[in-house]
Order: sequence, then structure tokens, then C-alpha cells
Amino acid sequence: QVQVVESGGGLVQAGGSLKLSCTASGRTENIALVNWFRQAPGKERDFVALIHWIGLNPYYSNSVKDRFTISVDRLKDTVYLQMNNLKAEDTGVYYCAARMRGSIDASNDSWGQGTQVTVSP
Repeated sequence: QVQVVESGGGLVQAGGSLKLSCTASGRTENIALVNWFRQAPGKERDFVALIHWIGLNPYYSNSVKDRFTISVDRLKDTVYLQMNNLKAEDTGVYYCAARMRGSIDASNDSWGQGTQVTVSP
């Protein structure tokens, strides 16, 4: 099995930057891709970005495209989310979820506990 742990959240002013990490452990060779999601208070969890475990085909939601960059360091089994030009609406708990090879849906994804990002106006 695979476990993931998020880190790097914090409080930042609008226009600032943060870099989140999603570190995987266990049978990481079985990971196909990793998603980042976020959940603002009182709202549903929204997709932010994804990347294939081999580092290809990053994909972003329209709300973060051109501001966030997702990347993979396979030597560290870690996926990063570099967040620049942060806005108040980026505030929320950020989660990563690892999808295993051969999975056809999200039912077997491995989720972390989340890391809080707060952007002050």
C-alpha cells in the first residue's frame, strides 16, 4: 500500500508564494499519478492539479493555471505544488491523493490528512 503526507502549508499575504509537498511511502512504484485538491471552508473539495508519477502531463484547474506549478522528485518520492501570486480565494486545506496503476477510478486513492493554506488579503 501507499501512504501520502502533505506539508508546507501556512499563512501568507496575497501575492506571496508557498511550496507544498506530498511525500509518498510504501509501494510507491505502484503510483500512476498524484492529484492535488483543496477545500475551502463550507465548500466542496475542488481539483487543483495533477501529474503523472513519471513527471509527465501536468494539468491544472483554470483557477490556478499560470500561477501554480506541479512537479515530481522521484528520488524523494515527493510531488511539489509551487504556488505563486496567491490570492485570498486560494485559502483552504490542500490534499494530495495518489492513484495506483490499474485503478479505473478514485475509490482506491490514497489520501493525506491535508495541509492548511491561508492567504490574507
